[in-house]
Amino acid sequence: MAHVSMLNPPSANGSAWLGPEFGQRVLLTVDTEEEFDWRAPFRRDGYGLSHVTAIPRFQSFCETIGAHPVYLVDWPIATDAGAVEIIGDAVRRGTAEVGVQLHPWVNPPFDEEVCVRNSFAGNLPQALEAAKFMALCDRIEQAFGTAPLIYRAGRYGLGPDTAALLKSAGIRIDTSVRALFDYSDQGGPDYSGHPLAPYWVDEERELLELPVTSVHWGLLRNLGRQLQRIGERIPRAMGVLSRLNLLERIALTPEGVSIEEALRGIDIALDTGLPVLVLSFHSPTLAPGHTPYAATEADVEALYDWFEQVYATLDRRGVRSCTVADIVAASGS
Repeated sequence: MAHVSMLNPPSANGSAWLGPEFGQRVLLTVDTEEEFDWRAPFRRDGYGLSHVTAIPRFQSFCETIGAHPVYLVDWPIATDAGAVEIIGDAVRRGTAEVGVQLHPWVNPPFDEEVCVRNSFAGNLPQALEAAKFMALCDRIEQAFGTAPLIYRAGRYGLGPDTAALLKSAGIRIDTSVRALFDYSDQGGPDYSGHPLAPYWVDEERELLELPVTSVHWGLLRNLGRQLQRIGERIPRAMGVLSRLNLLERIALTPEGVSIEEALRGIDIALDTGLPVLVLSFHSPTLAPGHTPYAATEADVEALYDWFEQVYATLDRRGVRSCTVADIVAASGS
């Protein structure tokens, strides 16, 4: 296999076709992880897992609204008996799936300096990224009794060697690309030029990229990528464009995105023909006080209301939930 870097946008012939029978679907991904202070430096210890007791309510809610969550679990979750039992129950019943999310700073082996740059797993030496990833994959398969097929790098931190690593481990789908976002100011990847639709990472068509869904909305949305580049140099410019309804970047997440914004984003994503809408959020947001998006119980209830309205809208538009297995089968990979 030729060396492939997932950091670059794909070639023109990389687009993936999921077929007319697949239609348009929605995949709900949950970055299922430990609680830590998002404003503080990264550290290997001192994290919490108290929000895990809130996952059963969320899972039950998902089953009520017809969502099929994919829990992308990291090392602290995969090694916690309570979390494994809760998520494993849903996996065994076929009402949820489990995938991989690598937070390198809390995932052994611990051979690197803990710092912002190394929080992006793709920045680690090839052997260390592989050792951490394989340790986590093995733990997930042991804990949940199923080999994971989908991966998301924590902090969206892909690297030059990640594609080969994922393929060697039998991962079929990566969902680390956050299209329209640029993390290079922190030493991370720049996805501002990556496509929104699924595409093949490799010529062999064995690894599918399924970007986390974000769209541009507004009168100038067709110029969104160019204007966003300007906005990154002049931060106030994007705020002005948004207030004037000229350009807004909308990520399909309940974290910091209002229901009104999300529904506008959904309309654009569907109208432009995206075959899969990928929703995402972090599991600690299911309980108050762990992320900036859920300081209070009222904020948590607002998250549930967000999902209820989103799935009602998707249902009205004929968009059904899908599973990782559905996407693998439709892609023919």
